[in-house]
Amino acid sequence: MNDLAEFMHSAAGGGKLPLYQQLQQALRRAIDEGAWGSASAIPAERQLASALGISRITVRKAIDALVEEGLLVRRAGAGNFINTRIEKNLAKLSSFSEDMRARGRVPRNEWIKRSEGLVTPEEALRLRLSPGAPVYRFHRIRYADELPMCLEYATIAAFALPSLDAVGDSMYEALQAAGHRPVRALQRLSALLLNAEQARQLGTREGDAGLCVERLGFARDGRAVEFCRSYFRGDMYDFVAELNAS
Repeated sequence: MNDLAEFMHSAAGGGKLPLYQQLQQALRRAIDEGAWGSASAIPAERQLASALGISRITVRKAIDALVEEGLLVRRAGAGNFINTRIEKNLAKLSSFSEDMRARGRVPRNEWIKRSEGLVTPEEALRLRLSPGAPVYRFHRIRYADELPMCLEYATIAAFALPSLDAVGDSMYEALQAAGHRPVRALQRLSALLLNAEQARQLGTREGDAGLCVERLGFARDGRAVEFCRSYFRGDMYDFVAELNAS
């Protein structure tokens, strides 16, 4: 609590910020610095108010703001918890690495398989390729802050990349460098229960809820370049979309 008081003092900027905003910034900084650990509950409102010598109304206002930001999640009867879930905006075409970095997380890959070969009938149908066309396949586990988030099985039309080794941490960066980054995509989401192998790779349990996301990406010239099927942990990911009446 002493650290929080110091954070509040430094955030105050000579007393220019309202008290609840000082606490809001102090809590945000403490969370970023790992004061309570991932997915942990922060101290109760009563405890924070007593330790910092401020009103519960002020504490509640600061926490409400952090819940609104998505940094905290309120669980009835249990308290306020650090939110480890990721929100993916379906209206924005972005890569996993870009999404994680935008949220202050560190992305990395664990490669399962990288290969090149000839298109399968399903891939040919999805990517609008002729039978026998060459493709690259990339199978990997995607991590954020060392937590496994999803399994990704991507097939890329060979014309879109100079070689199999062109893909490093980010496939979209490699496609962009080659001039074939998707600018439009069709996505399909479906719910599923993770099988034993998927659960093992994602660090969950067999039968846990998951999400299957299929993406077909099109380059600027209209050609399909990417067919990707990803399996996300249901306890870590939320997909959101903004809807407007026409």
